[in-house]
Amino acid sequence: MTIQAAYQQLLVQLYELYDQREAANIADLVIEAVTGQKKIDRIVYKDLLVNEVQQQELHKIGTELLEHRPVQYVLGQVWFRDMQLRVNESVLIPRPETEELVDWIIKDIQASGKTELSLLDIGTGSGCIPIAVRKKIPGVAVSGVDVSDDALQVAILNSIEQKVLVDFLHLDFLNESEWNHLGKYNIIASNPPYIKKSEEAYMSANVLKHEPHLALFVPDEDPLLFYKAIVKFATAHLKEEGAVYVEINETLGEEVKVLFLDKGFSKVEVRKDMQGKDRMVKGLL
Repeated sequence: MTIQAAYQQLLVQLYELYDQREAANIADLVIEAVTGQKKIDRIVYKDLLVNEVQQQELHKIGTELLEHRPVQYVLGQVWFRDMQLRVNESVLIPRPETEELVDWIIKDIQASGKTELSLLDIGTGSGCIPIAVRKKIPGVAVSGVDVSDDALQVAILNSIEQKVLVDFLHLDFLNESEWNHLGKYNIIASNPPYIKKSEEAYMSANVLKHEPHLALFVPDEDPLLFYKAIVKFATAHLKEEGAVYVEINETLGEEVKVLFLDKGFSKVEVRKDMQGKDRMVKGLL
């Protein structure tokens, strides 16, 4: 079987679940992961043969994808800011809006002219936020905490493979008595759980069946649960002229802003993502 034929075969399978554009993107990722050939190589060398082992692997992957398993978990990897990070069902799949949050943090650090800073990522998951910041600005001391031991194992592996030093700590952030294990920071960042349980009905099957609910959902009666804790923590653990950057539910921009202002933050900005949705908030004490 040629590489182009294998691609087309996978593409037809994916049309059962995805639109043409997403199916093509997933097929490109899979073909590259299995054969090592990028999209341009596949097009130029479309008669390149796929061996028997590769065909079996493509069949296995296709079967898993048809069971709504996200391609990132099937392949065990995801691209994030030019880094190939490990992921599994213990961590959320890093998304473009989290890259935008990281971009915001990095640009602000660069604009400040300061590099000897400290950053804490709350609910670090795969470790994508602190790893990306440290890799771009090595002078920043970065830390990450998470309640999941399994998530931290993924984050540690990612930091090792990316050759980045990150201080990871197992910690239940909602338990305030554990805050004494943490110091003071110039920057606090977080992509916390922010999806209301009632929003499950509108979510895709691949997210609901495979991504960790612990990192996704908050009770309907308290959708600001984590933001309240982050703000309270920040008032005691943020250094002078420090900043908090959080990702948010697109429906809660104004509520999160008001929360920050009510707790003494002097300047709060809600920023939209590339889709025009309220997705990020920055607060300065």
